[in-house]
Amino acid sequence: MPEFIIRKIQLIIEEVQHDGGPAPETPRTLGAILACVSNPFAGRFEVDLQPAMEDLKPLGAEMSAKLIAALGGKDRIDGYGKGAIVGESGELEHAALWHVPGGYAMRELLGRSNAIVPSCMKRGGIGSRLDVPLGHINAAYVRSHFDGIEVGLPDGPRSEEIVFALAMSCGGRVHSRMGGLETWDVQGNDGLR
Repeated sequence: MPEFIIRKIQLIIEEVQHDGGPAPETPRTLGAILACVSNPFAGRFEVDLQPAMEDLKPLGAEMSAKLIAALGGKDRIDGYGKGAIVGESGELEHAALWHVPGGYAMRELLGRSNAIVPSCMKRGGIGSRLDVPLGHINAAYVRSHFDGIEVGLPDGPRSEEIVFALAMSCGGRVHSRMGGLETWDVQGNDGLR
């Protein structure tokens, strides 16, 4: 059983008060949580990585719960995404370990999410930044929720670390006016519409 030892956790909350044009009635809130952990596979090739996803599930649940609480509860959240940055001694497959533990934890705690969790991953060194994509939690075609949040740590990931990230949003882009499926038309049956 590999160990993903947590070095630090960072929580980011962003409130959009204005974005040109009239101020919104309600500010838009976005949040992200990052965990910088040791990479037990750094510097070596491991054939079977999938069991390690099970080991990361508690971290996914903990991070999801903290982010949901910081954003004011699950009823406010209607967008999400995830990502990972693996240090230079790792490989992209180590970042891909986050797909199930990160995505499924958010979906389980939010309770009403059918859309795929947008994701991004890369290899990078200390101070690397990642644009975590965001999408609507029930309908991937809601254009107002196509967005992202930039995340990163000033001191990570070190060569033998991974930074795992989860992101959520409350509301679509301020002044969204690109048409398409609107939130009030979402049926949420197939994850697309």
